[in-house]
Amino acid sequence: MKDVLRRLLAGELTEDEAIGELRSLQLEELGGRARLDLGRFMRRGIPEVVLATGKTPAEAARLTVALAERQGQGLISRMTSEHRAALGEAAGSAQMTVVDHANSARVVRQGFAPEPLNGKVGLLTAGTSDVAVATETLMVIEACGLGTRLEADLGVAGLHRFVGPLAQVMEWGADVIVVAAGMDGVLPGLVAGLIDVPVIGLPVSTGYGRGGAGEAALGTMLQSCSTGLVVVNIDNGVGAGAAAVLIAARAASARSVSGGADAASRRSRLRSQPATRRQG
Repeated sequence: MKDVLRRLLAGELTEDEAIGELRSLQLEELGGRARLDLGRFMRRGIPEVVLATGKTPAEAARLTVALAERQGQGLISRMTSEHRAALGEAAGSAQMTVVDHANSARVVRQGFAPEPLNGKVGLLTAGTSDVAVATETLMVIEACGLGTRLEADLGVAGLHRFVGPLAQVMEWGADVIVVAAGMDGVLPGLVAGLIDVPVIGLPVSTGYGRGGAGEAALGTMLQSCSTGLVVVNIDNGVGAGAAAVLIAARAASARSVSGGADAASRRSRLRSQPATRRQG
């Protein structure tokens, strides 16, 4: 890193070339077992997330706290109660704060806050059973400095329940909406057919019987007649959050370049014109 900075000051590298070299350098090995990608946020605007599954509680906690020490925050997903206890102990010893997100968490170093971005992500869930996965998405978005708004329990068993919250999220100015749904997984396609912003379908492994592990919800979303709906894997809240961050951050950047057009006024309504029905 010092060599890169020396060559930058000497005029041997441009600023963009120096940033490129720093991005490629930022890998760190801990204990010979895990390589922390400390440059991921610089490269992509999305921090690395420690997957607790398959790691001992102590190991997962150590990696998460190490990320927070070096970058200000460390994210972890898919924790058990044992992982949570180990994380709380490790973060407490390091005088860090743990922000809980159901089975995930964000460890934050004292005085750190992500740089705020003028982008907004709406999150909708079909049922309260889908909230735990949606909050994994929420964790990633908040870690990237974007605004979030979560509306839960809007499933299609009562269609009247989702129209008001959806209109409010659009009025708020969401750049992208993540819709989490288990059971039959219909809600994302329904939302995508009504609005003009990107919609990410997040299938959740809630339900019972043949489709109880999320296969029914995934299949429904993949077969949706609402063109433009994109879908992540079952229970992949981190993936949905990462995709939403990339979309919202790009929208925020475009607004900044164009002079900050008021997205809320442009998106304050649901589409009123009839949709074209796709045959088949």
